[in-house]
Amino acid sequence: MKRDDGGMTNGLQGDSPNGTRRVRIAGTGRSVPDRVLTNADLERIVDTSNDWIIARTGIEERRVASDEEYTSLFAVDAARKAMEMAGVEASDIDLVLISTVTPDMPFPATACLVQEELGAKGATAFDLNAGCTGFIYGLSVAHQYVSSGAASTALVIGAESLTKYTDYEDRSTCVLFGDGAGAVVLRGEAPPGPSSENGLAGILSVAIHSDGSLAHLLEMPGGGSRNPPNRPETLEARLPFIRMLGNETFKVAVRTLAEVSGEVLEGAGQRPEDVRWLIPHQANRRIIDAVGRRIDVPADRVYVNVERYGNTSAASIPIALDELNRDGRIDSGDLVLMAAFGAGLTWGAAAVRF
Repeated sequence: MKRDDGGMTNGLQGDSPNGTRRVRIAGTGRSVPDRVLTNADLERIVDTSNDWIIARTGIEERRVASDEEYTSLFAVDAARKAMEMAGVEASDIDLVLISTVTPDMPFPATACLVQEELGAKGATAFDLNAGCTGFIYGLSVAHQYVSSGAASTALVIGAESLTKYTDYEDRSTCVLFGDGAGAVVLRGEAPPGPSSENGLAGILSVAIHSDGSLAHLLEMPGGGSRNPPNRPETLEARLPFIRMLGNETFKVAVRTLAEVSGEVLEGAGQRPEDVRWLIPHQANRRIIDAVGRRIDVPADRVYVNVERYGNTSAASIPIALDELNRDGRIDSGDLVLMAAFGAGLTWGAAAVRF
């Protein structure tokens, strides 16, 4: 951020610690690998079938990173697209926040690598791990920085390379995951008067939750300090791969997504009938449909792209948001509700007026 004397300081400095600046999404972007892995391809790898996968997940294909591709590549590409839409330069960015469970390496933070690649020299950069809820968590954290005045422009990115941790011997999980990144630029503005009878534009309400007692439902138990990768038994037990108890996770996901969606709408002073688009985490079509019914949002207002990308974890909501935005399907004044759940277990939602 710029100092009063015109110099530069690397870090976040609050200019209105008790401020109530409006925070709006000024730009969106997405990036996915070129390689497509279809259900037919998976039929040749594992004991499964196209009909089985579609019936249980709704997924038809997913994007898969090559051996030469990694998380920060997609994060940088998505970020540049979001910045271009927002009309901001790298020098304008105060905060780079990346939500991911598949960083380029344990350290340094992937956000620091992205900061360097973008040339955002004045920004503070860090990673956040909240599983598939990562983008909502990142939005919540960045919103507080910008609304308080500690930052003016923030870059929030959800980016994953999940297929590098997918066990292709486990047919229950290997059909689920894909790779990619989505990004948004957040900007702070002085709060205006009501822009319409529907209320202010910008981020209206965000809620995030977690319950560590359910951590065992969705995990990758190997590769960290508890089961380090240099132990032969870690690899022999196939611990550095994603594991999930699907039926139990399904039940918790539907309940928590419905609850947090209601919480956020209440916090924003809105009702389900006010929602133009519900963008749920794209994990499973059955979960998406069940949540839409529970919170009484019609199916034609629930955005779904899981059939093309699979579960891209923290990247799924910003990828979907960018698709809607660039297709011109979000109009000024539209209320967009985003909701996710993930490893932790974590869950959260955000209501945004565009």
